[in-house]
Amino acid sequence: MRAAVLHETGQDKLEVLDDIEAVGFGPGKVRLRLRATGLCHSDLSAMAGVLPQPAPFVPGHEGAGEVLDVGDGVTGLSAGDRVLVCWLPACGGCPACRRGQTELCLTGFMNAGTPNFRRSGGSPQDLFGMSGTGTFAEEIVLPAACAVPIPDDVPYDIAALIGCGVTTGLGAVFNTARVEAGSSVAVIGCGGVGISVIQGARASGAAQIVAVDPVESRREAALRFGATEAVTPDGLDTAKNSVTAGEGFDYVFEVVGRSATARRAYEITRRGGTLCVVGAGALDDFLQFNMFELFFDEKRILPSLYGGGDVLRSYRRTIDLWRAGRIDLEGLITHRVRLGEINDAIGQMRTGEALRTCIEI
Repeated sequence: MRAAVLHETGQDKLEVLDDIEAVGFGPGKVRLRLRATGLCHSDLSAMAGVLPQPAPFVPGHEGAGEVLDVGDGVTGLSAGDRVLVCWLPACGGCPACRRGQTELCLTGFMNAGTPNFRRSGGSPQDLFGMSGTGTFAEEIVLPAACAVPIPDDVPYDIAALIGCGVTTGLGAVFNTARVEAGSSVAVIGCGGVGISVIQGARASGAAQIVAVDPVESRREAALRFGATEAVTPDGLDTAKNSVTAGEGFDYVFEVVGRSATARRAYEITRRGGTLCVVGAGALDDFLQFNMFELFFDEKRILPSLYGGGDVLRSYRRTIDLWRAGRIDLEGLITHRVRLGEINDAIGQMRTGEALRTCIEI
């Protein structure tokens, strides 16, 4: 089968190979035929080494497809079922799961250390899948908990987005920050996840939503998806003064994953307000505060991992909002390519041209 492979961390491009096989099928596992996958900025971060990921590996973690086969002991799934890929499944039995913080379950992260692909041509070689998945492939073998059934009316491309970016952005608003109606919101970084944050803030009834991004096309998109104003980073202070009379925003979402933008987000959050960190950053990028400002300003700093809540519940809520016309998921897909054109999609994301590119497999 075909899959896109990164041979060494730091390489800019993927190689699409046709001698890859998905391995590891057995009890408790499912084999999927992928139909669509989204390109998430986290894929690029893993390729660059910003996010830890063993190499060589097949990137991609935002996918959807159909079940080809189920292993012994798997219940609730059958061949032919339509599913989305959950890259962070909950085991249900660890301390985090028992506390109801299923997004902190480490089972999914442990999967990333086990190869789930193999190159059979030439010199045989084991390959890892990103975050234990690897959706830039025609087929994949996963633990059954990673395959979540989807209703028949949800297209594969929409389901793929729900599998990561949309759930991350909406969940940061609904689960982590819990944005209140009538509030002021700023969103720094308006790619696919940032646009989902904007849609969540609009659905929550925020009165002002200021989108911040250096790329003009993303600022224009932010306005289409519900932002009341869109500015460059240089225009942020002016927007803060005009929207909040200089006090600062009630909620600020950092959706870039860099200490510099997180620090900037903190500065424009009002005293007693909430900074929600959504972007996935590097291990060696440190964010600094002084102890007096932490005490005196009483700003809440809330990281949000994968939407900060039960992802299965978040999936269902997203589908309900999409069906009701409260959020636009089709509009997030600005580009479509085939698997063989994956490097075109990577280039579009690096330049900021694409919000989300759907790779049709």
